[in-house]
Amino acid sequence: MLEHLTTEQRNPASDQIDSMNSLEIVQLMNAEDAKIAGAVEKEAATIATAIDLVSEAFLQGGRLIYMGAGTSGRLGVLDASECPPTFNSPPELVVGLIAGGEAALTNAIEGAEDHTESAVSDLQQLDFGKDDVLVGIATSGRTPYVIAGLKYARDQGAQTIALTCNQENQLSEVAALTICPVVGPEVVTGSTRLKAGTATKMVLNMLTTGAMVRVGKTYGNLMVDLRATNQKLVDRSIRILMAFTDLAREEAATVLHQCDGKLKTAIVHVKRKVSPEAADELLTQAEGHLRRVLEERP
Repeated sequence: MLEHLTTEQRNPASDQIDSMNSLEIVQLMNAEDAKIAGAVEKEAATIATAIDLVSEAFLQGGRLIYMGAGTSGRLGVLDASECPPTFNSPPELVVGLIAGGEAALTNAIEGAEDHTESAVSDLQQLDFGKDDVLVGIATSGRTPYVIAGLKYARDQGAQTIALTCNQENQLSEVAALTICPVVGPEVVTGSTRLKAGTATKMVLNMLTTGAMVRVGKTYGNLMVDLRATNQKLVDRSIRILMAFTDLAREEAATVLHQCDGKLKTAIVHVKRKVSPEAADELLTQAEGHLRRVLEERP
């Protein structure tokens, strides 16, 4: 039945790709990639609903768990791993699971996607529960590992979201919400690391970025929920603190150190003229939203 999947169809635009020179290949791929954003845009309302589900879960103490095989699994792990350095989120808040485990990140594990029992055990090892959200990622929409995971999550009473690039799919039969950007046949037939992979990455970017913004991880477009744990983050934190205040660089560095490297705490400490401890308490009361604290009357 694979031949009926959109992502498995032959693309007439590339049927002579082996006769093209390098520039022609680049131009062809670029033209095909230009279609991806439109496919994702058609799913905007559904993606927004998914962001709401994830942000609500975060506020209730739940987590976002990605589950996929092959490229889909790797993209989930990648997105999850980028959240802690970007948003100062705990590593356990967003987790990526891939069929075949850690070894599958760099090597193809034959048959891993067919092991339904692994999906259940992987979720059980995370102590997955009703407060969590599971996003099952499968370009084909038929990966057994992902379907089994969604079924298990549904049985736990958790929110379930499917992400696929084929309109006719099996994921939507078990997931409460389905995000489906249809990007069409690939330049190399069936190579879903291309357009489908790019569309998947775009959606995952939106899910985590949108949810993190909704729970107060940014102020405007600045990553203010930073904890300066390396020199790059120290420098970024100092520059942002300087932008919020009239502090010179050396003063900003001192304040940041006094606030244990926590940028939001440092900003509130200076702007609201309170102790670092009081700044932390104000942020807690505002559920981490810096704008709420700064726009409140002292």
